[in-house]
Amino acid sequence: MRTIIQENQRGLLFKNGKFVKLLEAGKYFTFGNQNIEIVSLDGPLASDSCSPEVLLLNEKVSKQTDTVDVADEELALHFINGKFEEILRRGKYTFWSVIQKHDFIKTSIQTPEIADDIPQYIFSKVPTYLYTRIEVKEYQKALLYFDQKLVKLLDAGTYYYWKCSTKIDYSLVDTRLSQMDINGQEILSQDKVALRINFVCTYKITDYIKIFTEIDNYEEQMHVAAQFALRDYISKYRIDEILENKEQISVYVFEKLKEKSKELYIEITDAGVKDIILPGEIRDIMNTVLIAEKRAQANVITRREEVASTRSLLNTARLMDENTTLYKLKELEYLEKICENVGNISVNGSSGLLTQLSAILHGGEAS
Repeated sequence: MRTIIQENQRGLLFKNGKFVKLLEAGKYFTFGNQNIEIVSLDGPLASDSCSPEVLLLNEKVSKQTDTVDVADEELALHFINGKFEEILRRGKYTFWSVIQKHDFIKTSIQTPEIADDIPQYIFSKVPTYLYTRIEVKEYQKALLYFDQKLVKLLDAGTYYYWKCSTKIDYSLVDTRLSQMDINGQEILSQDKVALRINFVCTYKITDYIKIFTEIDNYEEQMHVAAQFALRDYISKYRIDEILENKEQISVYVFEKLKEKSKELYIEITDAGVKDIILPGEIRDIMNTVLIAEKRAQANVITRREEVASTRSLLNTARLMDENTTLYKLKELEYLEKICENVGNISVNGSSGLLTQLSAILHGGEAS
């Protein structure tokens, strides 16, 4: 039987089912109980009639192949001609090295940490069940845990960890300025008026590790500290004093929170009262008082303007009494205003009105 082997192939010669030798490219004839199995050099070493381990016992086969043995808790990165091809898990792998060059980087997965010599670009071709990916944005940090134990704080970036017997967890923390609202706090003033206070403060975390390992719910503790400070201030003053010095509440609570902030590993940057809500009946009384005050102010302004207007008229009258020319000019001014509003003047049976107007214009006296 004639068999032709191409350049990108090899032949495995068997006699009575036993591997005899490796055949290079060329033309071969077999007789009787001989047979040739043709294999491609582009793939791994494999045969339908024999195991790779038996084939590798042949010196010629071993020289034309590359082999990697991957142990438990170990992975091998397979590169073909310098380009990443695949991840090899536990087992023994053999590839033909006649046409293609095969390189392997073995790495341990006993711990999640990835060795520095492992390039990150390979993970786009690695199955996701083999690794954990952590993405930390510019305004975030990540707390990394191995088996429930805090390992490190991760800055912004993309991180990869092998999935192994160690459990991997992480939590993202926002590093931007945060705001806490304290709404609807009902507090009694010194004169027993129930006020509802809405308060707000802004803060940022100063130690991202200690705040989560040493403090139980730092936000709740901030909330309680602000409540205590508000109650302490409001209970000391009457409602009128509170409304007149609203900004003092913000200053007082802000200072109290700053004292507490070091214990909570945060920095309070600002704090202030948003609203002071009065009970319905007190609000009605305050509105009545406000209306009365505004009416009294309006009356004062009206009287002041009336006095000023009267004084102005008196001064004008004195000037006209002392100066005849000014008096005549005033008469002409009023005459001009009358003429602007009158189109035609018709007087039946008498010329008395025209005579008087003419007399005024010529400097005479109207009768």
